[in-house]
Formats: sequence, C-alpha cells, structure tokens
Amino acid sequence: MSRIIPIVTQTKSVSVIFQEIERAFGRVPNLFKTYAHHPPLLQANWNKVKAVMMEGRLSRKVKETIAVLVSKDNSCSYCVATHTGALRAIGVTEEELAAIEENLDEAEFSVKEKKLINFARKANREPLRIPEEEFAALRQLGATDAEIVEALGVMELFTAFNKFLDSLEVDIDF
Repeated sequence: MSRIIPIVTQTKSVSVIFQEIERAFGRVPNLFKTYAHHPPLLQANWNKVKAVMMEGRLSRKVKETIAVLVSKDNSCSYCVATHTGALRAIGVTEEELAAIEENLDEAEFSVKEKKLINFARKANREPLRIPEEEFAALRQLGATDAEIVEALGVMELFTAFNKFLDSLEVDIDF
C-alpha cells in the first residue's frame, strides 16, 4: 500500500495538469497523482516526460525499452509494469518483450538502437565506468550527440521515477 495517498481532489492548477496527462495517457497514473502533493514538482516532471518521452529523435519503442530495462535494473515494479504495457500498446509482441528483457540482441532494433539502449543501462548501473571507446563506438554507428543525450535523458527520468515510486511504495495502477 502506498505510503502517501495519491491526490484525488485537485486545485485548479493541478486539475489543468491532470487534464493534459489524461489526454496523453487516457488516465492519470498514480505516479502523477502522488507528485500532485507538491504541484511545482508535478508540473516539472510532467514537462520533463513530455520533453523526454514525446519529443526527440529516438523512437518511442527505444525510449520505452530504456524505461523498462533501467527500471528492471533498479527493481522498480511500477515502471516495469507501466512501460511493458506501453510497449504492448505500441504493438510489441510477447515474444519480442521476452527478447527485450532476456536477450536484447534478439529484439527488433537496429545495431545503433541496441547500443544506445545498452549504453543507457550502463550509465544507470555504473556511470563512472563508461570508457571513451563506448562513445566512439556509438558515433561510429551513426549516433549523434543529441541521440546520446536523449537516451541518457530517458535513463535519468526513470532512475528518478524509480527511486520516488519505490520510496513511497506507490501502488501499481496499470
């Protein structure tokens, strides 16, 4: 059970944000309802979700995969459940989901996409142990600085969400 009850009754400013979230997802997840206890943080995180997950060069599939795998590495059941569902919603099959979670090399991504996904995971697990050669390998595959930053932005977003959700034991609502 969640340590802090998600907000149901909203102020006008929270209501406006919730309406935008509902338009995007068809509902307001408990993550955002919990952030609503501090509306400036709700607004900041919603803006970051829009910038990181809904804009940029990387495909939604790549971003959702980074979200799932970083969250799996961080043992965040909420984000794993939520973003596995998001991958299903965009048409990823159960077979490919298994490949994503068990052996990324067997999943349907380009070599560059796989390298970016693995790079984001490594940055999550051991950020001070990324040699310059890994950046060179990404660039050799055609990854731009913008794509590298974007992949790391997804990792950063979900690392923060993972810690927030797990600290508060927010109930999974997906």
